[in-house]
Amino acid sequence: MIDFHTHIVPPRVKENREEYFADPLFRSFYDSPKAKLATAEDLVARMDKDGVDISIVLNIGWSNQGFCTVTNDYLMESVARFPKRLIGFGTVVLDSAETALHEVERCARGGLLGIGEMRLERRILAPERDQILTPFVRMLTANHLALLVHSSEPVGHHYAGKWDTTPDILYSLITRFPELLLICAHWGGGLPFYGLMPEVKRALASVFFDTAASPYVYSPQIYQQVTQIVGADSVLFGTDYPLLTPARLLKEIRSLALPGAVEENILSENAVRLLSKLGTKTRR
Repeated sequence: MIDFHTHIVPPRVKENREEYFADPLFRSFYDSPKAKLATAEDLVARMDKDGVDISIVLNIGWSNQGFCTVTNDYLMESVARFPKRLIGFGTVVLDSAETALHEVERCARGGLLGIGEMRLERRILAPERDQILTPFVRMLTANHLALLVHSSEPVGHHYAGKWDTTPDILYSLITRFPELLLICAHWGGGLPFYGLMPEVKRALASVFFDTAASPYVYSPQIYQQVTQIVGADSVLFGTDYPLLTPARLLKEIRSLALPGAVEENILSENAVRLLSKLGTKTRR
């Protein structure tokens, strides 16, 4: 079983979160003491409890590149300490092409296999910022790194973390960079439903969607609907731990009595296939 969407932070961040409130993006998510933070040890303990074999550990949203660098270091250290359990994705701030590209390259050298979870605001995809975005995507593809992007629904209730990376923004990224190995978090903010349009379904053929935080946004039937529309080979099991535990999502998935092959694809096979493109050997 592979959980493709988890978050960990260094112990210092967990224990002294107020020290990092200078970063407004971090503060907006974790100002409340109820907002959970977890270390690598916390995650591995939960994996053992819920039967998860491998987790992809993602960085969190930062608006400060210095904090990105510090936490990327922790992800590299954690993957080195738990090489059979954890696979890491770092993150960058796309304000400076030179700084971002240097950090992506450093992450690749340090054994991370992707960048995420990133929040691609509309301004980042604006034509005047092409001198940053295009080299960034080229650097990812050159290093065989995946990009995992936060996604939000354009309708429905508001919640902390709802952003402006809606299906139209994601679709523009997908059609502009078809070579990019892309994972759209949180069901792509509903993007798979547009797969009922033939041209959109063709464009989504190589895109993955994770299930992170699904119970907070969608009814369980989304698993059946999305797998019917864009295929069972495009969905990745992801929890958004420590926001939710694997047990919570597994209970929901197994209540649906999905065909065995579909459930296996979601819980492991799709992740194995994607990770193989990143040169990762997973234990099965």
